[in-house]
Amino acid sequence: MEGQAARRRVAVVFGGRSSEHEISCATAGGVLAAIDRERFDVVPIGITREGAFTLQPDDPERLRMDPDAMPVVVDNGTRVLWPQSAATRLLRVIDPDGAVRELGEVDVAFPILHGPWGEDGTIQGLFELVGLPYVGSGVLGSALGMDKHVAKVVLQGAGVPVAPWIAVAERDWSADAPRVRTAAAGLGLPVFVKPARAGSSVGVTKVASWDGLEAALRIAWAEDRTALVEAAIEGRELECGVLGARAGAADPAPRVSLPGEIVMRTREFYDYAAKYLDPDAAELICPAEVAPEQLRELQRLAARVFESIGCRGLARVDFFLTGSGPVVNEINTMPGFTPISMFPKCWAASGIGYRELISELLDLALEAGA
Repeated sequence: MEGQAARRRVAVVFGGRSSEHEISCATAGGVLAAIDRERFDVVPIGITREGAFTLQPDDPERLRMDPDAMPVVVDNGTRVLWPQSAATRLLRVIDPDGAVRELGEVDVAFPILHGPWGEDGTIQGLFELVGLPYVGSGVLGSALGMDKHVAKVVLQGAGVPVAPWIAVAERDWSADAPRVRTAAAGLGLPVFVKPARAGSSVGVTKVASWDGLEAALRIAWAEDRTALVEAAIEGRELECGVLGARAGAADPAPRVSLPGEIVMRTREFYDYAAKYLDPDAAELICPAEVAPEQLRELQRLAARVFESIGCRGLARVDFFLTGSGPVVNEINTMPGFTPISMFPKCWAASGIGYRELISELLDLALEAGA
């Protein structure tokens, strides 16, 4: 229609090889259902567990989150071909019969991927190589944010309070398990053992007795070669969403949402089951009740974390609010993004609804790639 801006084409990429495959699919379902179709056309690209890029139906219902049958990318025999150079943004697909057809040019990618091979700088590197703008942090910010050990080192160097921890590779244990036990004992009990590079609390174990340390480490090593043993912090669990500043904004600082709070009901901590499978396990309260000075400090630290890691676009910063102030738990550069996830809830409480939030992220990506 004359006078109406042309719709932008978005490659929504989801699934992937990580253990968070199903959560990525569920998030994609939420985005496909809510994206502003007057502004954006969608090319849904599902990555199978084996790493194949497939063209998927534009059908949110197929990706609806169901605790009894979580969605997955089914290999339908198609294979998506990314642009062959940075001189074009043309996508093509090989159909199951071997025929190649064009899908047209895309303007931006939205990689709704969690964990390794998606949230860790790998697919971001692919987009950089072909010159395709994309939602979220760049290669370095994604890689730093994905690795909990390295992120803690960076944040500690930036003066951000983090929980005490040690990093343990399997070879460290094999070489000198007593030394590892002694170092861990310095953290006190209980501790949390978690993979350095995983999300959605996959592979996380709470250890209340040192007899359970080795088993917890092996669970974490199943997800990543390095595990963290982290001191448990007593405090309220709060989370803030962060958005990058828009181009030309009067204030170039990151925007930080009101905090949300996780209140556990039936489980010991906020693990994978509590997040996605057991609706009664935890209550997400947003906005959380905090004193004005606590709010200012949470938002200041969230912005500091975002900038220290080198994030772009979006992130979620998780805290423990203790009697002596906030302690940063971790940062997620591609946080859970289903309609019931904390990141969109925090922004809804701050005045940006789910559909508007999706548009905001795509606009930030388009500005960054201009």
